[in-house]
Amino acid sequence: MSFPERLARDAALVAARLEAELAPRAEQPVIHAMRYALRGGKGLRGFLVLESARLHNVAPERALAAAASVEALHAYSLVHDDLPAMDDDDLRRGQPTVHVKWDEATAILAGDALQTLAFELLTDPALGPAEVRIALVARLAKASGAEGMVLGQALDIAAESAGRALTLDEITALQAGKTGALIRYAAEAGAVLAGADPAPLGEYARALGLAFQIHDDLLDVEGDPDATGKRTGKDAGRGKATFVSLLGLDGARARAQALIREAEAALAPWGERALPLIEAARFTITRQA
Repeated sequence: MSFPERLARDAALVAARLEAELAPRAEQPVIHAMRYALRGGKGLRGFLVLESARLHNVAPERALAAAASVEALHAYSLVHDDLPAMDDDDLRRGQPTVHVKWDEATAILAGDALQTLAFELLTDPALGPAEVRIALVARLAKASGAEGMVLGQALDIAAESAGRALTLDEITALQAGKTGALIRYAAEAGAVLAGADPAPLGEYARALGLAFQIHDDLLDVEGDPDATGKRTGKDAGRGKATFVSLLGLDGARARAQALIREAEAALAPWGERALPLIEAARFTITRQA
């Protein structure tokens, strides 16, 4: 099975689980907005959960709630990031952002509900004993909160508000939270489910997450809006320091490629069994969206 086929298979499993969670809920605008926000994503984070579980001989059925959880959390972050008070975007995944299609209040509430759904999913007994579920809850809270994703977004907004260009080290630290923390959580989840050491997959995810963001910066300069599903050229228009502005196009590409080699090296203990995760890493710097 090719990597695109694996990714699509796992994305479909996660989407079905999320729809099963939403289906019994009242037909209200906020539910429609949640469903809308979950549509159209690549499903990479959910894939990382399921594939890291397979690597540790944990069946996908047992890991599915954790995979759905991280995709719900990621969708919430996008809904809120797109708001006028944050990144002020009107296009996401090739469709109008939630606050454009509905209104800001609905977008805020839909994001809030997706976030709480993420933690609700982690209470599923299928994930394992209580200590495993508590560990997943704690790790997701840390990855998404004021030590992870939220911190990264706050640093980004603060730098833009101050009109100060960040250094390369500062951008690297910012993106380790804003983008990398949730990717790291996803990649380590399989080890947590198996009661194994998550550190090797954490190193893989550190390199993958940074390469992912560098490629996003490249797409903002070189990408086709029809392919990326969002506006391009935003960073340069705002005068933001990015990996591209600091390293140049060729330097940024070289850095992303070096990081993927680091990610692959972290998977060496698993040999050929880690090939799907290696392919996922390579995908992050060749994708068009």
